[in-house]
This record gives sequence, structure tokens and C-alpha cells, in this order.
Amino acid sequence: MGQQEQVATSLAGTVGEEIGASLTAVDAELARRYPGDPGTRQPVHTAYVPGDTFTSGTIRSWGDRALKALDEHAPDAASFASVLGIPDELADPVHDRVRAKLEREPVEDLRIDFEDGYGSRPDAEEDETAARAARLVAEAYANGTAAPYMGIRMKCMEAAVRDRGIRTTDIFLTGLMRAGGLPDGLVLTLPKVTYPEQVTAFVRLLEAFEQTHGLPAGRIGFEIQIETSQSILAADGTAAVARMIDAARGRATGLHYGTFDYSACVGVSAAYQASDHPAADHAKAVMQVAAAGTGVRVCDGSTNVLPVGPTHRVHEAWRLHHGLTRRALTRAYYQGWDMHPGHLPTRYAAVYTFYREGLEQAAARLAAYAARIGGDVMDEPATAKALGGYLLRGIDCGALDAAEVARLTGLTRADLDAFAAPGSR
Repeated sequence: MGQQEQVATSLAGTVGEEIGASLTAVDAELARRYPGDPGTRQPVHTAYVPGDTFTSGTIRSWGDRALKALDEHAPDAASFASVLGIPDELADPVHDRVRAKLEREPVEDLRIDFEDGYGSRPDAEEDETAARAARLVAEAYANGTAAPYMGIRMKCMEAAVRDRGIRTTDIFLTGLMRAGGLPDGLVLTLPKVTYPEQVTAFVRLLEAFEQTHGLPAGRIGFEIQIETSQSILAADGTAAVARMIDAARGRATGLHYGTFDYSACVGVSAAYQASDHPAADHAKAVMQVAAAGTGVRVCDGSTNVLPVGPTHRVHEAWRLHHGLTRRALTRAYYQGWDMHPGHLPTRYAAVYTFYREGLEQAAARLAAYAARIGGDVMDEPATAKALGGYLLRGIDCGALDAAEVARLTGLTRADLDAFAAPGSR
């Protein structure tokens, strides 16, 4: 035993109490503004379907059409891997998991579109379509055929279409309530937001609906779609998107980047409008920083190049979509838009390759951190949190199995949740 150290202090106990008291308001503000990730599943994509074409068979149809595209243009693991550049050792597991996903759960998040994909229709027609959408979504959740997340994109809060957007939202939500209540996977998307006041107005709409139906305050959340330059940089030079998150008063669940509207807004010519354009990178970087720690998730945009036509054209479109998806994942954009069933094979191939190729290293690092064992990388608590989140996302989307993660890490799902939880640092 060594000599016991003498511990001495100089400050009176009241100093710490006074400092704590002086930071009480800041502590509360930090907890309110930056609660951390909600810990819920984040879908890897959002599929958009115009309101007039959505049917009870849409989700299954997307899966079947995606499987047909695979059978026609890449009928086995080797050919699929060759087209996309997937490493040989991952060809079979990725191909098998992609097919299983398309058979079991082809769409993770479906948005029934009443905005650009639907257009301007007579009021009676949109009324009926919105009511039908509510009925079909309620039936899908009741009979087990729903995607994990489903909802609508209404028209925006601009003057020309505001009343129509409000009415469609009301009809859709009222229809769900009449059919038994709001499903847990309900998601609404508010498009073309330019000013925080438009977010405030939508919050007011949802508050009124909740009060009318006796729902808990804050029950209905929504995504904010970033499609204008003003939503990134306000006239006063501030980051408007940060103010929009605040204006949502805890209801914002995501920021969705609108590739083509935003690109056009800043003057990018049509041939160069893409999610990897420097203008897109800037916008998403601002969104990412504004959303960090708030619990609001960032979603990448889409490609409008469809995998249709002869095989060589399908392969070109697949390579483009696969590359854009991989690029987004490395930049921590874990969700994107898919506009066509033919995008599903490459969406899941890119996502599954991303998680499977990093599985062993991530598992080893987290296991070493959990056991306090040194290795060739000295990880911080924040990195352990990121490792836990990485493995959880892989499990949730079907890229990884909980059993294989447990075998490699010695950790249960509950352990992973604890590592990835807010405050785990």
C-alpha cells in the first residue's frame, strides 16, 4: 500500500451551488433543444407514390416489380455484385438478404403524395382521394400489410395552396381517427418550407386537431422538407433550418432534402441537378449541423434516373443509384428517397453492403470498449455510442442479425440500446 494522499480544497461549498444555480436555465435549454436521438428505428428510405395511384396493393407491387427487375437484369448473386462492384465475399449474403427483404418488407416508409406528384385537382377529387388514402392506410395497419411508417405529403403552407393542404391533412387524419385512431407509424411531410412561421402555422393546425379529438399534446409529429435556398440561409444571414426545428416545438422528426426543387432554386441547370452536386452537399451539411443532437433526422434526396429499359440502361441507373446511396451513408445520411420500384434492389444492396462490410470491425471495437480492453484504436465514449447506433441500424433494416451481433460483441439488444442512448457519453 502506498502513502494515502491528503485531499485538500480551497473553494467554499457555496461556490459550486452558485455556479449550478446560474446554469439552471442553460441546463433546461440544453435538455429541451438537444434531447439526442429518439432511439427509434429510422427507415433507410422513403418511397413516394402519388395519391391517385396508391392502392392496397402498392407496397406488395413495389416488392414484386423489384424482384422481377432482379430476375431479368441480375438473376444471381455474382451478376448483381458485378454490376454494383460488391466485394466477392459479400456477394451471396447481400444478394440473399436483398431478395429476402423484397419478399418480406419491400418498403420501410411510404409517403402518399398530394403535392408535386399529385398536382392540382378539383377539390372534390382530392377530398375523395385523401379519404381513400386514410381508409387504405388504416386497413393496412389492421391487416398487417402496412410499411413500418406511412403517411402523406400534403400541399405546403404558401398562400396559393394553403387551404387545400390544410383540408387534405384534416380529411386524412380524421379518416384515420374514424377508422380506429392514429397508427404508431404515422408520418406527415410538410413541403416547400421557406419561413419558420410556416412551421409554426402547421404546429397550430396539429394542436387544433389534437384538441378536437382529445389526443395528447404533441402526439402528431412531422417532417420538414427543405426545398428552397431560404430554408438554409435566411435573409438576415442566419441558418433558417435551425429556427424551423425550434418552431416545430418538439414535433419535427426529420429534415428531408428536396434535390430538384432546391437545385432549381439556386440555379443549377437540369442536367446537373443531383444529390451529389456541391450545392446539395452544402445544403445537407447545414441541415446536418442544425439537426445534430435535436432528435431530428436528416434524409437525403433522390435520383430521377429510373432503372427502366434494356439491361445496359438498367445497370447504368443501378450503378448511379447505388453509388449515390453509398456516398450518402458515408456522410451519415442514413435515409433517402426512392422514386421507383427498380430503385429498391440497389437501395438495399448499398445499405446491406455498408453494414456487413463494417460489421466485424465495429463489433470488435465495441466489444473491446465494453470490456475495457485495449486495441489498436482508442475509442471515446462518443465513438462507442456511434458504434452502437451503427449496429442497431444494421439490425433494424435487415442487414445484420441480432444473433450474429450478439455473438461478435457479447452484447444484447438492450446493451446496444444503452450504448446508443442519449446521455450514454
